[in-house]
Amino acid sequence: MASPRSSGQPGPPPPPPPPPARLLLLLLLPLLLLLAPGAWGWARGAPRPPPSSPPLSIMGLMPLTKEVAKGSIGRGVLPAVELAIEQIRNESLLRPYFLDLRLYDTECDNAKGLKAFYDAIKYGPNHLMVFGGVCPSVTSIIAESLQGWNLVQLSFAATTPVLADKKKYPYFFRTVPSDNAVNPAILKLLKHYQWKRVGTLTQDVQRFSEVRNDLTGVLYGEDIEISDTESFSNDPCTSVKKLKGNDVRIILGQFDQNMAAKVFCCAYEENMYGSKYQWIIPGWYDPSWWEQVHVEANSSRCLRKNLLAAMEGYIGVDFEPLSSKQIKTISGKTPQQYEREYNNKRSGVGPSKFHGYAYDGIWVIAKTLQRAMETLHASSRHQRIQDFNYTDHTLGRIILNAMNETNFFGVTGQVVFRNGERMGTIKFTQFQDSREVKVGEYNAVADTLEIINDTIRFQGSEPPKDKTIILEQLRKISLPLYSILSALTILGMIMASAFLFFNIKNRNQKLIKMSSPYMNNLIILGGMLSYASIFLFGLDGSFVSEKTFETLCTVRTWILTVGYTTAFGAMFAKTWRVHAIFKNVKMKKKIIKDQKLLVIVGGMLLIDLCILICWQAVDPLRRTVEKYSMEPDPAGRDISIRPLLEHCENTHMTIWLGIVYAYKGLLMLFGCFLAWETRNVSIPALNDSKYIGMSVYNVGIMCIIGAAVSFLTRDQPNVQFCIVALVIIFCSTITLCLVFVPKLITLRTNPDAATQNRRFQFTQNQKKEDSKTSTSVTSVNQASTSRLEGLQSENHRLRMKITELDKDLEEVTMQLQDTPEKTTYIKQNHYQELNDILNLGNYTESTDGGKAILKNHLDQNPQLQWNTTEPSRTCKDPIEDINSPEHIQRRLSLQLPILHHAYLPSIGGVDASCVSPCVSPTASPRHRHVPPSFRVMVSGL
Repeated sequence: MASPRSSGQPGPPPPPPPPPARLLLLLLLPLLLLLAPGAWGWARGAPRPPPSSPPLSIMGLMPLTKEVAKGSIGRGVLPAVELAIEQIRNESLLRPYFLDLRLYDTECDNAKGLKAFYDAIKYGPNHLMVFGGVCPSVTSIIAESLQGWNLVQLSFAATTPVLADKKKYPYFFRTVPSDNAVNPAILKLLKHYQWKRVGTLTQDVQRFSEVRNDLTGVLYGEDIEISDTESFSNDPCTSVKKLKGNDVRIILGQFDQNMAAKVFCCAYEENMYGSKYQWIIPGWYDPSWWEQVHVEANSSRCLRKNLLAAMEGYIGVDFEPLSSKQIKTISGKTPQQYEREYNNKRSGVGPSKFHGYAYDGIWVIAKTLQRAMETLHASSRHQRIQDFNYTDHTLGRIILNAMNETNFFGVTGQVVFRNGERMGTIKFTQFQDSREVKVGEYNAVADTLEIINDTIRFQGSEPPKDKTIILEQLRKISLPLYSILSALTILGMIMASAFLFFNIKNRNQKLIKMSSPYMNNLIILGGMLSYASIFLFGLDGSFVSEKTFETLCTVRTWILTVGYTTAFGAMFAKTWRVHAIFKNVKMKKKIIKDQKLLVIVGGMLLIDLCILICWQAVDPLRRTVEKYSMEPDPAGRDISIRPLLEHCENTHMTIWLGIVYAYKGLLMLFGCFLAWETRNVSIPALNDSKYIGMSVYNVGIMCIIGAAVSFLTRDQPNVQFCIVALVIIFCSTITLCLVFVPKLITLRTNPDAATQNRRFQFTQNQKKEDSKTSTSVTSVNQASTSRLEGLQSENHRLRMKITELDKDLEEVTMQLQDTPEKTTYIKQNHYQELNDILNLGNYTESTDGGKAILKNHLDQNPQLQWNTTEPSRTCKDPIEDINSPEHIQRRLSLQLPILHHAYLPSIGGVDASCVSPCVSPTASPRHRHVPPSFRVMVSGL
């Protein structure tokens, strides 16, 4: 090894010895050469050059002492250097010269390293080149001053990216790839697995920051996004948490092995490991580094098993110490043969991963000097290479150019420089089962990536995704659910069609005719429109296009709105007619035909149309897509599902819905009011107030519940559609059934009872009933209480008068039994008046019910039809018993028309305010004068 003189501070040469000592010096010279071979540049074990061979001095700068941590690097590469020098001398590559490597210990100290460099310049021979440079700080200081000394430096271990600046370090080369050399390899790996989104986690150290900055430049323009860049000083947990929050799956780390343990502990706490994540970190850590640093990083939160679990599968990136190819190198040996020789030669010295680069470095220097010698030999200057001095700029440039032309295959792969940087081989290792396994390598010269088959293992079935794969999935209405509800809707429409058929077929029946069949048809039409809207509500993006869906938004709103108004508008219009007739305080005749009711329904629909047209013109409904929070894949794949849901919305949706709801609410309240007011009308064919109240109650409750639940489940289209459809089906069905089922049952059982009012029975509790009627009327209009009471008293008086007339009729009937002579007299004097009473039915042509009843009665009893044109029939009647069936039928034929006539005003017949049923005694032959005793008209309850 180098002598203390060469590795320490070489002093000035001693003065010439006296003549007697000169002979002694010659005798001791061989012994001195054996004791201090390094002083002359010899390596251990190398054969001595012939005495006539001039040396080519090379300055070796590296840490060698054991007190320095990186001193092991210098000591570990010396066996490789000795092997290279020995082989070069054996091949006589530099004949007639030999390499003379003089070693100087820099101790990784800037001051000591700089002093060693200047001492070598001042006291040593003229060094042609500088070999070494391990510590970045010492190397950068010396490399910056090389241009002034025309010296070219070749480093085998300085990987700091700072030295890649050729403007600042033009004479610096290195056989080891820099830390930045891994970035093209990382780029190739990212492209291989199609990772286009990454994040970086960097320790706040210049070395790592420079690598990250260079990586940013490499990835720029390669269609790879750096979604997040985090850095830390001591605690990486905050940065790791931010990376997770930004959904970073591929993490490119730059930190030392001490911080690596902390990083993976934080990754374990944040669950950033496993099949969904891939960590790519430096691969130059010490073997089993996690065992060394775990004691420092260990805590109750991060046990060893937790650390290993988080580390599992990480990929390390570092330069390849030796080529894996079975190819002979420039020395004639394969990398594997060289490695065996190196291990044999180093004996008890610890290995260094830079030994291959030091070995190739000696060969680079030899080949450079060989080319420089050839260049000098080819020139006309006749300059020798040993004539180099530190001021010889020309020879310095020749050596620099020769260095740039280096290209051979060494034990570390193809040795080529590009701007002073080694284009080497980068290896990829993966942490598998608590050990690092080589899984691939990248050749920077050929720019190729080779993944070793079946070596790289991912914890999932496939490589991790570079981000959470968001599968936007449109939430659709289930086809089976749509089919079931459609079937129910079709059944409802069939039921509505059956009601329509029933209504049309029986339109001439008194029961149906008195219940306004045209209005019933409108109710059915409104129900069927409501049913039809269900089909449209179930059509979404899975059935129709976006444009069609936007059209459906408007169509289904119009259909449901119009259907609701048509059904309930017709129902309320019928109730209004009953209310207008039976709550007629002035007791005047009211004839409200169906045409007027149609106008009322049309007015309600016109209001609907105005609202809908304004809505469509000002702020039409549009298709909007609402995005919901991501959900895990039900199949367990490494994807997240972002549900999308289509809505029909506009800018001022709340305002328009408020207007529609307010209008429909007022319509419902109006219907409730009419139903309450007409609750005491006792003609079932006319009065549907009870059923209307039930319909309004059910529809109101269901609409409120349905609207609330539908709003709360707007993110669940199946539930929302099911609720909306069931509400529409229930409301439409219950409304149609309440309107038509009672009519159908009544028509089948007792149709006449539904068309007639209760007969008046004048009993002792009649005043009590009158009091109830008075109370009901009084509640309508309290301002007319006194007038109503007067009318009620008059009505009661007239009823008593009717009772008296009944008694008179009984007396007349009794007289018929007394004498035959009186019979003729009674018939002549009273039959004309009774016939006039019977003819009162002719005045009620507008009321079909009373007229039909009277006609049917006369048709069934032709013997009781007294007519002045057939006197012979009356004269031929024998004297009969008063209790005989003929006399009983005769009495009923006189009483029933009178009592029935009392109902006519309630259904739009003769005006009860008239003292006579005729307008004028001479207006028509049918309008005959009635004696004052029969000028009575009573309104029914």
